[in-house]
Amino acid sequence: MRKNRILLAATVAIAALGCVASQNNAAEPSLKNVFKDDFVIGAALNYKQAMGQDPKAEAIIAQHFSTVSPENLLKWQSVHPQPNTYNFKPADAYVALGKKHKQFIVGHALVWHQQTPNWVFEDQAGKPASKAQLLQRMEEHIAAVAGRYKGQINGWDVVNEALNDDGTLRKSKWHQITGEEYLAKAYEAARKADPKAELYYNDYNLWKPAKRDGAIKLVKSLQDKGLKVTGIGMQGHYGLESPSLAQIEESIIKFSVLGKVMITELDIDVLPNPSNRQGADIDATFEFDQKYNLYTNGLPEDVQQKLAKRYADLFALFHKHRDKISRVTFWGVTDADSWLNDWPIKGRTSYPMIFDRNYQPKPAFQAIVQAVQKK
Repeated sequence: MRKNRILLAATVAIAALGCVASQNNAAEPSLKNVFKDDFVIGAALNYKQAMGQDPKAEAIIAQHFSTVSPENLLKWQSVHPQPNTYNFKPADAYVALGKKHKQFIVGHALVWHQQTPNWVFEDQAGKPASKAQLLQRMEEHIAAVAGRYKGQINGWDVVNEALNDDGTLRKSKWHQITGEEYLAKAYEAARKADPKAELYYNDYNLWKPAKRDGAIKLVKSLQDKGLKVTGIGMQGHYGLESPSLAQIEESIIKFSVLGKVMITELDIDVLPNPSNRQGADIDATFEFDQKYNLYTNGLPEDVQQKLAKRYADLFALFHKHRDKISRVTFWGVTDADSWLNDWPIKGRTSYPMIFDRNYQPKPAFQAIVQAVQKK
């Protein structure tokens, strides 16, 4: 009998704790409500989240975010792995999730030099495809993918990362085979596939003056041709101290002349970088070295506070320019989801997001809310 009373007491205690945790989560200010008059705010979703296999993450997505982006689900390699094979199941689930929660749904990315199968750039003999062949494949791919989600996906990253840091066009296989022509053709095809969707150019390191100027030149040249480019996505792969707020702000202001400005792929790397390279070049990888994996047992409080301050400063800046910025998207939901656990060194423990590995808000979450509510 005494044993039963102990078990009953333990059960009641656990239930009470669960209720307290639930109440605490409900009591958190919703980010989408905090920014409802400023811009949509959201996150990139991975496969498990899009497929409904991560209910705790979906609870965060539903409560806090007014927009979603796909991390990899709509990249060519995932959705169109073979010439006559499309895999739309994960992407369909992703779009359904966004519609379920009445969110602004983003498509990413139709044309990119990475995560594109080799066959796209080759003929049947394995030699480089002709210009006409490659452009036809690209147009057919855009028609199939963007066309499938016509009226459902609200905006597309049409071309992703076409520039070098010096502002010149990247000598990707797209450029090697077609020259600059693929750029205009991509936006033409995207508009044809879904005339009402917003169409973006997206890139990293756009706070660098030379690359910023190159992006302005590129987008303006497309717009001058009568092509639809709604705005520019500034990837926010930042560090604790770099780039400066002034550098980011200058690009926001200059890009706003061309259309909407979006802060995309936002995360803050707290781990040391083994090189001086900045941005998100996924080819820039290094062998594992424990000296670059400092916080395997949790983030020290002083670093946690630095991360919180960095996020607060950034969101104060975004809020200041809410008349120019239409969207802010984190590149992941929790620390566990982040690509920075495996880049630029695979197997590290990273802490770049505002929700931790237990799906709980970090000090950075509260710092963002407080920074905006002070305004």
